[in-house]
Amino acid sequence: MYKLCGCGGTFDHLNIHEGHKLLLKTCFNLGEHVAIGLVTDEFIQNVKKEFDSLIEPYEERKRNIMNYIKSLNPDYPNHCTIIPLNDPFGPAITDPNIEIHVSSEETYEVAMKINKIRAKNGVPRMIIVIIPLVLGEDGTRISSTKIRKKISGK
Repeated sequence: MYKLCGCGGTFDHLNIHEGHKLLLKTCFNLGEHVAIGLVTDEFIQNVKKEFDSLIEPYEERKRNIMNYIKSLNPDYPNHCTIIPLNDPFGPAITDPNIEIHVSSEETYEVAMKINKIRAKNGVPRMIIVIIPLVLGEDGTRISSTKIRKKISGK
């Protein structure tokens, strides 16, 4: 196990997003402590996303994460820090304690960029673990955008 595992994202509609659940499970399987960068409402406003009016508020997403990890193991909330993300990188570019980072196939390029910035700044590179995309009942990848589209009825 690694001392500190990191991940980041919007974690929108976590209750039905099996990909995000896999990401979080993987983090807790790899790290004694998990740092979860959670995109803020302000950051979302600066990044155009489809059906963005249906993105859950920050506090609701944070609560959903804590409830989910508690359902995995009642002790997990004691081994977790949720960090507000106002940019794509957060403390991952400066914190030398983050040893390992979990990304999806869809977002691993951000983790690679974080490692480049860390190296440039003299911070040790992180190990990057890439989880596979999770497929839905229709055989295509699950995504927050598809979930919001379904919720919208379009």
